[in-house]
Amino acid sequence: MRCRDVEACWDDMRCGQEPRRQDVLAHLRACPDCQAVYAEFEGVAYCLSCLPVVQPPQSLLPRIMEHIREQCEQVRQTVMLATLSSAMGTLHVGYRDRGIVFLRLDRGEGLCGALTALERRLHAPAVPTQEAIPPWIVAAIEAFFAAGRTANAPVDLSDLTDFERAVLSAVAQIPCGEVRSYGWLARTVGKPNAARAVAQALANNPIALLVPCHRVIDCRGRLNRYLYGVEMKRRLLAMEGYREEETSVGVRTS
Repeated sequence: MRCRDVEACWDDMRCGQEPRRQDVLAHLRACPDCQAVYAEFEGVAYCLSCLPVVQPPQSLLPRIMEHIREQCEQVRQTVMLATLSSAMGTLHVGYRDRGIVFLRLDRGEGLCGALTALERRLHAPAVPTQEAIPPWIVAAIEAFFAAGRTANAPVDLSDLTDFERAVLSAVAQIPCGEVRSYGWLARTVGKPNAARAVAQALANNPIALLVPCHRVIDCRGRLNRYLYGVEMKRRLLAMEGYREEETSVGVRTS
């Protein structure tokens, strides 16, 4: 046998197969190189067997358990990313057990582009999946397109800052068919002088549609500042029953 044949026997043994013991021993008796390797490892094994038994420190178990918890948390934090069709086109949906964390209308970037955008925005690992999308996600999206329902949508904003969560939580409560101004939103979250920061939080909204930032317009009723463009904003508001000529009724600034 050649030395690489001995290595193959070790591979077989690792896989649970019976090694050819007599062939290995015959090779070992005739091969000086393998004899040297065997002697080296035999010496190490002997030295290890002579070491006294040491009890693990009492602090080791909590550290091990903490490591296990960290690994479980990492798995729990992983976002599943799936794709589905909607009345507005293809949607990319990122979700965990706790809720939807990412919803993006495809604009030609595809699943890879959505994956990059998700991880950049949420600073969380994501995994594309071909599994069936959970029924509660499908139901939430269908409810939005059928009746504009968003108030109780199963969204998870835990990856965002406190300010972003406050802004988007307030936005989610704007009734279907109505709009609010940036100033109104800033006052609602207790930051009356932070209209620009509010606008930035809306621009970075990771759960478009279900967190309806399209229902926020300026104090003059203009449909500006929207991720998917003003025309899409107009289309969404029209679908929900809002008409621009109703500005004086639909917009609340105080």
